[in-house]
Amino acid sequence: MIRVADLETMDRAALIAAWTEIFDTQVPKGLSRSFLRRFLATEIQTRRSGGLPARVRKALMQSDDLGRRSKTAKLEPGSRLLREWNGVTHVVEVTEDGFRWNGQSWRSLSVIAREITGAHWSGPRFFGLNRKARS
Repeated sequence: MIRVADLETMDRAALIAAWTEIFDTQVPKGLSRSFLRRFLATEIQTRRSGGLPARVRKALMQSDDLGRRSKTAKLEPGSRLLREWNGVTHVVEVTEDGFRWNGQSWRSLSVIAREITGAHWSGPRFFGLNRKARS
């Protein structure tokens, strides 16, 4: 069995061989050596400690749809988003194909947030639509 301590000194070929031994599959294309090491170390430690906890296994077995759900509120066309920034209230209208702000159509709330602030922002977070922004 491969030891976690051995992973640090393994070259790419050895890491690929370890992956094949542990997972009995080919390595997905494009994985860096660093990622291979971390992933293998996690798997080795998980197996040695008796596997994943029941609650984690249960969460992983749930429908794939749950993992794809957006944490952002569903926006219906006609809805309006309000945000005050530096004393100016900005109103964004949700349309069928995106958003309308300052008389122009936009496909992304993040681009609108960047235009308003001059900095990179998550649009849903800037407008308070996701859990992180609400808490």
